[in-house]
Amino acid sequence: MNLNTQRLKDITVLYCEDEKDLRDVTVGILQNFTKAQFIAEDGQEGLELFKNHQDEIDLIITDVNMPHMSGLEMSKEIKEINPDIPIIVATAFQNSEYLLEAIDLGVDKYVLKPVNIKKLIDTMSQSLLYHELRDLYRDVLTHLPNRNALIKAFESETNSLVALLDIDKFSVLNDLYGEENGDHILVNFAKKLKSYFINDYKIYRVGADKFMVLAKHDEKSLDNLKQLCEDFTKDIDLHGLQINNYDISLSVTIGIAASDDKHAYEYAQRVVQKARQSFVHLMVYEEKLFEQKEDFEENLRWIKKLKLGAFDGHFQPFFQPIVDSQTKEVYKYEALIRYIEDDGTEVAPYKFLPIAKRARLFPMIIKIMLTGALKVIKEKNLRISVNISYEDIINKDTNEFIFTMLKENKDEASLLEFELLESEEIEDFSMVKDFIDEVRSYNCRVGVDDFGAGYSNFNMLEALNIDFVKIDGSLIKDIDRLPKQALIVETISEFCTKLGIKTVAEFVSSEEISSKVESIGITYMQGWHFGKAVCQKEL
Repeated sequence: MNLNTQRLKDITVLYCEDEKDLRDVTVGILQNFTKAQFIAEDGQEGLELFKNHQDEIDLIITDVNMPHMSGLEMSKEIKEINPDIPIIVATAFQNSEYLLEAIDLGVDKYVLKPVNIKKLIDTMSQSLLYHELRDLYRDVLTHLPNRNALIKAFESETNSLVALLDIDKFSVLNDLYGEENGDHILVNFAKKLKSYFINDYKIYRVGADKFMVLAKHDEKSLDNLKQLCEDFTKDIDLHGLQINNYDISLSVTIGIAASDDKHAYEYAQRVVQKARQSFVHLMVYEEKLFEQKEDFEENLRWIKKLKLGAFDGHFQPFFQPIVDSQTKEVYKYEALIRYIEDDGTEVAPYKFLPIAKRARLFPMIIKIMLTGALKVIKEKNLRISVNISYEDIINKDTNEFIFTMLKENKDEASLLEFELLESEEIEDFSMVKDFIDEVRSYNCRVGVDDFGAGYSNFNMLEALNIDFVKIDGSLIKDIDRLPKQALIVETISEFCTKLGIKTVAEFVSSEEISSKVESIGITYMQGWHFGKAVCQKEL
């Protein structure tokens, strides 16, 4: 009995009984053995309680004969909502007619009145197989079906129409508001999804900050789902979520996909990535967007260019000004890689940097940039910052190259700054700290780039003794028209100011954005409003 009672400690029971004395006695027993109880005096009340709390209720115990609605009538209604919920019928009638009807309804167990407590506990414990199996298919936090449940649903689907919703930069929200409030955000986000996608759609939580909407019927149109998704994104962008009386600003990227061969989930994942790369919040999967042959050929072309680029001069550093927010005078320049085609066309880094990283050709980039930066410092006496990745730091060959260059250019090193790409996860902080300490011995400054874009960690800034933080452009580009976006930037700025860390805002493209950034107290600004990246000759 101890094992059975222990298993019942984590469940919530809906108990329906019209006889007050019996109800009071049984409730007292249930309170000793179960986590929580919902109590109803008749079937109608029990049905309403289940509708309002079905995500919480693990087990139902009900009398048969009750006013307004019998226990069997209630059970029938509940089984139509959730055919898997375990129901135990308690009846004083040893009439096979009731039991046969209960079996037909899918009632799991029955106990006879007067109820034997040991028998009731044993019966409840036997019904917990549902509870145990359900946890394999339910997300504990949001009470939504999880990825296992989605995969199971796909097994019975011939045609699927889905939308994958991915909360943008959720790690930033966790850092700003704490994990407990982060959980509240996810729960409220799930509730908001339920209010939009009702009746013909089912919602799943398929990742830490990812949710899937599945159309229940094949005939649901893609246009209907797309319109609902567009309405949802507009609502989220305008109003965000409210947590503990605070307005939380957030955005979401959505990928919509349809498939008749069980690939809808895969397609939705791919189109979300594509949407992010294209800087749009919603995209529908189209096969032509993912022509693998063309992708492979393009990758091969760039791999060849990357391998030759270090020697033929096609890869060149360009330099974008970073100004003092108060004086608007240029404080330094950031070195940015460009590929120059034979006809003089400049190719932006987003076209080739991801390929360089996947092909393990990324170390070549830092060598070109560092060499170019030191040349500009020597010839023009300008302060230059260079991006460096975690992979550059842990790569032995690249690491040796960096410090060889610093030793050979000690006089110029004091005007050199390194921007550590914060969007990459740092696995070994001690190695990064050692790198920072060593470059500091050459009077170089070190900052964090793209703060707010990925694994934002405020503790990291202090632990690594960072000199400056560059706030990710996605948080800056709409700061003049999105007050909630400004709140995030203000939080980062205030934190950095207290630590004595300088701040840089990138993507400053207008006077309105510049004024807003200046009013927040950001130290430096960078963007097209102050100048585009130019080659060395134009500096």
